[in-house]
Amino acid sequence: MSTTPAPAPRTLPTLPGQADRLLRELDWKVIRRLDGLLQGDYRTLMRGGGLDLADLREYQPHDDVRHIDWNVTARLNIPHVRVFTEDREMSAWFLLDLSPSINFGPQGNAKRDILTGFVAVLARLLTRHGNRVGAMLYGAGDTAARAVDTVLPPRSSRAHVLHLVHQLLKPPATAAGPSKQQKGGATELHRLLQTGLANLRRRSTVFVVSDFISAPGWEKPLAQLAQRHDVVAVRLLDPLELELPDVGLVTLRDAESGEQLQVDTHDAGFRHRFARLAAQREAVLREGLTKAGADTLELCTDDDLVDALLRFMDMRQRRVRRPLATSLAWTAEPVAA
Repeated sequence: MSTTPAPAPRTLPTLPGQADRLLRELDWKVIRRLDGLLQGDYRTLMRGGGLDLADLREYQPHDDVRHIDWNVTARLNIPHVRVFTEDREMSAWFLLDLSPSINFGPQGNAKRDILTGFVAVLARLLTRHGNRVGAMLYGAGDTAARAVDTVLPPRSSRAHVLHLVHQLLKPPATAAGPSKQQKGGATELHRLLQTGLANLRRRSTVFVVSDFISAPGWEKPLAQLAQRHDVVAVRLLDPLELELPDVGLVTLRDAESGEQLQVDTHDAGFRHRFARLAAQREAVLREGLTKAGADTLELCTDDDLVDALLRFMDMRQRRVRRPLATSLAWTAEPVAA
């Protein structure tokens, strides 16, 4: 087995103005392509909390139990919740997993690059209409014990978005060298989720962006977060994590611990076992996300960012229409003679 460490992943240099250049590039390549495809200036799919009562409807799984109308529930013997007229202004939080496994992927289009582009575009789209965005960064610091080491309070200015992008463009901690890298333990995503749970008091839209390659225990805090907030789990993945190509002898390195292993991908049995274990992990992961009650968006390293954002907007549209359709169906139900 070769003991030569694998080359450090490519990262964009944090030169002065690099964040501004990236944001301008995304404005031209992504945001302008989205113009005309998204909602107008006076409507939004992601709304803040409101106080004006608009309607009553039957309780659905994952509804906020604090909105149950107990008087109507007692009269009809069916749980009903109050639906409020929501404000257009909202607060959005990005809970970002920047652990070493995020650096995996093709050069120039690794999972970290996808994360940076997605956060930059979405933050820019939200702040253009006066909404505030904040962020919590996990694993960005050069420490053995990974934790939430950066918190950016929610603001709505372009300068704030530039500051967030600048933080994401900083070289990852793994670039510091193999000795420090090997001291790190497994990613503990529950630390990031518990920090968000403890600090986010006002109901917000929360984007949990991670590859969910983590030690067990993240499912419960994600479910608790989804009960209090509108949570979107943005999962990053690369096709090589699901199936290995036949490329001969290769050296695989664990991004979390630095441990290396040489494998022969000519072996069809090995590739089959790898794919089977990856499929099992996929099934467990998707089951955990479903049980948590969070909307899920998958971003692959070979995806087009515009297509991914359109999928996200379509998912939000269907979620907004679903309660209305259920309410109309219940209202139109014929009364027995």
